[in-house]
Amino acid sequence: MSFHQLLPILLTLISSLALPDAAFATSTENTHLNLTAHWVGYAAIAIFIFTYALVMIEEFTHMRKSKPVLLAAGLIWGLIAWIYASHGFTHAAEQAVRHNILEYAELFLFLLVAMTYINALEERLVFETLRVKLVRAGFSFRKIFWITGLLAFFISPIADNLTTALLMCAVVMAIGKENSKFIALSCINIVIAANAGGAFSPFGDITTLMVWQKGLVDFFTFFNLFIPSVVNWLMPAAIMHFAVPNADPQPATEEIEMKRGAVIVVILFLLTITTTVCFHNFLHLPPAVGMMTGLAYLKFYGYYLKLTHKNGPGSPNYDPELAEAELGDPVAFDIFRKIARAEWDTLMFFYGIILCVGGLGFIGYLAIISQLIYVDLGATPANILVGILSAIVDNIPVMFAVLSMKPDMCLGQWLLVTLTAGVGGSMLSIGSAAGVALMGQARGRYTFFGHLKWAPVIALGYAASIWVHFLVNARFFDMPLN
Repeated sequence: MSFHQLLPILLTLISSLALPDAAFATSTENTHLNLTAHWVGYAAIAIFIFTYALVMIEEFTHMRKSKPVLLAAGLIWGLIAWIYASHGFTHAAEQAVRHNILEYAELFLFLLVAMTYINALEERLVFETLRVKLVRAGFSFRKIFWITGLLAFFISPIADNLTTALLMCAVVMAIGKENSKFIALSCINIVIAANAGGAFSPFGDITTLMVWQKGLVDFFTFFNLFIPSVVNWLMPAAIMHFAVPNADPQPATEEIEMKRGAVIVVILFLLTITTTVCFHNFLHLPPAVGMMTGLAYLKFYGYYLKLTHKNGPGSPNYDPELAEAELGDPVAFDIFRKIARAEWDTLMFFYGIILCVGGLGFIGYLAIISQLIYVDLGATPANILVGILSAIVDNIPVMFAVLSMKPDMCLGQWLLVTLTAGVGGSMLSIGSAAGVALMGQARGRYTFFGHLKWAPVIALGYAASIWVHFLVNARFFDMPLN
């Protein structure tokens, strides 16, 4: 773990040591202990640093990132509960951790439905058909560079940026074949475009989803980040364009067709998004309720597909094995079997991170950091710093920390931190899930140092997007939160 990653933690420790009498200070209600200068607080910081170091080197250890964070969450809250119980506050930690678990539960249910729909679309060969059509189109390398970037930018607001990046990477890998320079530049472009596209939609990134679920930014208000997001992608893409080989790839003849019901599944996914937005905006229900309702749409449609298939249960010659082979994998429409195939490592990672950061916040460290960056530095420098930090550390714990601090900011600043946390990770290949995934998918061609070479250009796009946000969204900086 680099010094830049340790810097925020070190600042927190230094600040806490400056409060020597605060080790057991309590709030006015005498129900909250300030443990920032107590050994329990130091132990929690050490556990978190060591845990995140293991997360950062997952590529080398091949140990899934959920394992250390799950253990760290239990250890941190175990220490907190023990010290509180020893001072007679037997239920304080329980109430705090229940709040964190509720926040995770809403995120978990939302993501589980989104993953199910994405997997259903993959099983119906929607994404594969798109890939094959692009490969067969006969475009030049430069045209494919722009087309994959454009598609990544506009697909990621609906699907997530990780799935979008993997799909577009499969296209450039199939077209580029042995042209490593084209693959490397296209992967950088895809990462930037997918992260930028995800920044202006509540469905595009985990960070935007968390901000929306908190009720800080209205669903349609996110789309005011569209122009800054476009600038964030277009500026580096325009510069990289001249480095893309000006040649034509070898033609391809591969053919494929989507499975029965694919278009309806797409429509149901859009209907699910509409239901979720309406439930949240007009009925003030959590977004997870709308998503779970949308899951029922998919389950009923899967039941219809099975009943009406020529080898379905209504057929006199019904053969379950033959029906499964010809209809396609019915698991895509069976949530009980689909759960076993969900991205559980990612979902468990979110659980661990939310509880770890929640525990550090309950100890008192987030209040100190909030004072350091949001009060002492100011909202604008702090939010720009959040984006830079998200290029080094994953943007999910960074954004959850900001949401836990909940600094007093206007709507324009909340949009700014949503933008910076979403696109800041593009500056390094390890700064976003899309970049990490593509390093694995295009191993040896898209690398950390290959991406780092273009970091100044990407940083230029990052700075330009912030400037454009202040320019086109100036009215939001005079607008308080509802």
